[in-house]
Amino acid sequence: MKRNSLWTLIVSLSVVGSAFGLNIGDKAPSTTVKMKNVDGHELSIADVTGKSGTLVIFSCDHCPFVKAWQDRIAAIGNSGKDKGVGVIVINSNDPAEYPEDSYPEMQKRAQKLGFTFPYVVDATSDVARAFGATRTPEAFLFDKDGKLVYHGAIDDSQEAGGVTKHFLQDALMASTAGQAVPVKETKFVGCGIKFHAKT
Repeated sequence: MKRNSLWTLIVSLSVVGSAFGLNIGDKAPSTTVKMKNVDGHELSIADVTGKSGTLVIFSCDHCPFVKAWQDRIAAIGNSGKDKGVGVIVINSNDPAEYPEDSYPEMQKRAQKLGFTFPYVVDATSDVARAFGATRTPEAFLFDKDGKLVYHGAIDDSQEAGGVTKHFLQDALMASTAGQAVPVKETKFVGCGIKFHAKT
């Protein structure tokens, strides 16, 4: 199948998101909600907040978009942690919809990709709802003062070799250097979050 045809098919099966929900400058919501990490411990966003900022990425296991970006998410997350940025990846999907998003599969994925940061379960999807997150992957970067400085895509290409704009990496580097983030919001493609039903 030609690349353009494949891209058309993929987009038809997903949704293109635009930056919405939290506004640039907002503080992170639901920071004290405890979520189960792949190591078995309960953690909140507040528990992982770094002195140089905090990166929150909504992700999962089954989504083809996540799989396309997963190595870059791992690399950015690990490097961000080294720069003093607290990093947490959150799975808000209901595994009843996609068993691949179950806790045991999350543990396998985190180990396979070499995550040095938490990968946690948002068991009610309420953290995602509080953020206004709707897609996977979807990134939120907060600076050292806890203010949102970037929201959107990881970069501009599903294919690693086709990346020309490193949105999240550039935002992280600028923020940790105390500089203005060059691009604060971007459109992004991803799978819709499979929210747990409200009880």
